[in-house]
Amino acid sequence: MVPAADKRAALADRIRRRELVVAPGVYDMISTRIADRQQHAALYMTGYGTVASYLGLPDAGLASSTDMVLRAGHMAGGSNTPIIADADTGYGGLLNVQHTVRGYEAAGVAAIQLEDQEFPKKCGHTRGRRVIARDEMVKKIRVACEARQDRNFLIVARTDARTGLGLDEAIARALAYRDAGADILFVESPESEDEFAAIAAAIDAPLLANMVEGGRSPLLPRARLAELGFALAIYPGSGMLAAAAALERTYGCIAETGSTAAGDLPMYALDDMNTLMDFASVWAFDDKWAE
Repeated sequence: MVPAADKRAALADRIRRRELVVAPGVYDMISTRIADRQQHAALYMTGYGTVASYLGLPDAGLASSTDMVLRAGHMAGGSNTPIIADADTGYGGLLNVQHTVRGYEAAGVAAIQLEDQEFPKKCGHTRGRRVIARDEMVKKIRVACEARQDRNFLIVARTDARTGLGLDEAIARALAYRDAGADILFVESPESEDEFAAIAAAIDAPLLANMVEGGRSPLLPRARLAELGFALAIYPGSGMLAAAAALERTYGCIAETGSTAAGDLPMYALDDMNTLMDFASVWAFDDKWAE
């Protein structure tokens, strides 16, 4: 596996050059390993998908830092692609933020995202989000930057102020978080292409665009995001939603017909899954040590 420091350096270099990185969302080790084989520049560990797949619960602050760091470590350790991890609000106050940053960095991820919501938080494209005071989040960003050991471990500062307080306040917060030391700025859920353009025009820093199918923001083409100057585009729900649709279709076919034989269902080949899970190493071990 590629060392964590090398993965961080590769991602940091592209972000600092503002060369658009497109990162699909991963939420477990199957999705991570499939995406890792496809030569993406980065992968995004989605909080929504990770909490849903692990606990079967909504992304509403119900998973702990320990839960998420453990899974981030599995994903980072099992892939050669830099992982950007959703770290919610930092899981509490300033001391919690310090602990969270150190935990994710030790787990081997390349970047973490911290947001300015009240705890417990809500998923960014759902209702009921409330933000903390701007100055309080500035302190969190400063603590996060001081806590990291590797300067290439990137801090993504997200503001959820757009929905409740308006675009101007969201931009003002992003600028404050930039000045506090954040490496990437993330204004959550702009509601039009013009708003994406306004964000890009107002903020001279690497910017993140969140592309959520069915969410509050329009899905902009890669070329348009690059033209606007965004450095990172994430697709957090794409894999999860596609997998859920495939599962629903497959399980429905079994419920209706008692079989998958006549369903014309898209299936990952079993041999390919064995390869993905590295059964070859198990068989090689057995061959070497079999009596």
